[in-house]
Amino acid sequence: MTTRKWLFGVAVLALIGVAVVTRGFWTPDKGDAHAQASRAPAARAVPVEIGKAERKEVPVRLDALGTVTPIASVALKARVDTAITGVHFADGSHVTKGDKLFTLDCRVTEALIAVTEGNLARDRAQLAGAQRDVQRYTDLVAKSATPTVNLDNAKTQSDIFTAAIKSDQGTLDNLKAQRSYCDVTAPITGLISAANVKVGNFVRQADTQPMATIIQMAPVYVSFTVPQKNLPAIRDAIAAGTAAVQVAVPGQTKRAQGKVSMIENTVDPTTGMATLRATMPNTDELLWPGTLVTAEMTLRSEEAVVVPSTAVQVSQTGTFVFLVDGDQAKVQAVKVERQVGDLSVVTSGLQGGETVVTDGQLQLSNGTKISPRTGGKPVAQKDNGEAS
Repeated sequence: MTTRKWLFGVAVLALIGVAVVTRGFWTPDKGDAHAQASRAPAARAVPVEIGKAERKEVPVRLDALGTVTPIASVALKARVDTAITGVHFADGSHVTKGDKLFTLDCRVTEALIAVTEGNLARDRAQLAGAQRDVQRYTDLVAKSATPTVNLDNAKTQSDIFTAAIKSDQGTLDNLKAQRSYCDVTAPITGLISAANVKVGNFVRQADTQPMATIIQMAPVYVSFTVPQKNLPAIRDAIAAGTAAVQVAVPGQTKRAQGKVSMIENTVDPTTGMATLRATMPNTDELLWPGTLVTAEMTLRSEEAVVVPSTAVQVSQTGTFVFLVDGDQAKVQAVKVERQVGDLSVVTSGLQGGETVVTDGQLQLSNGTKISPRTGGKPVAQKDNGEAS
């Protein structure tokens, strides 16, 4: 009885297998490729941003890192050994040429000036007496009323007092000069540092640390280096008066304007770089001495084909862009010479007027179907499939 049940189960399983195989052979859509293709989903168009390749006048520029340096910088030091009795400026303030900054104790010098002025007055009085003696003895010698030696002695005394007056005058001038050193004034207009000495400090001529430092803020220099191969074009631009310089400070959107004022007379033989210096008016004090800046020097303007820099892609074979060809993306190799702002100057591969993809390139390959849009809005398509 058990054997019979087992054989019955095997037979049922065999019948089920035959039924499955038979259904597979007789499926209506078997081999119908056209029916399968009709049910396959259509290729999805990739949404992309587009822009235009344009032919227009663009500036020829050189970019370099530069450093802001002051035209004038003065370290204030004591010229007499004495104490400070007054500080007349706020740390970090603007000062004008001639402003009093420090007052030094010059009571000793003033006393010496008074003594020297007294000596000078005495010697002048003595000289006047000696000159009267010379005149008197001259008249007496002419009448043979006195020996000639008396006249000679009178002339000698007159010469001595004349020399003494010159010595006194020199001493007085020296003391007055030293007295002027007690009033320390600003030799230039600019921004002053914090005072390194305060009232009561004793200063000496031999001190190495300055009492304060003044830096001229307007105008200033910006020094930068360029490759030596660009020197001919730079010299031509300077001669034509078109060598303008724009300086950008990190973190600032505003740019400073200036002109190249000097080319260093030698090229660094180890680097092949030449140093240039631009003079910047800096009336708004955007540029601070010592700041590292980006300098852009415009040499001239010329016509060229430009595309948005976001359209340029880089591969192992070089640079390329995706052109909009109807509703498809087409790979076009290009050669980029330089960048001007957010535009790339293309020297080969484009003629101007082409539509290029500026965003969405990661999903594209040659021939990918695309859905162009400008500024987030879809672009209307013409009957031939081209973007209008």
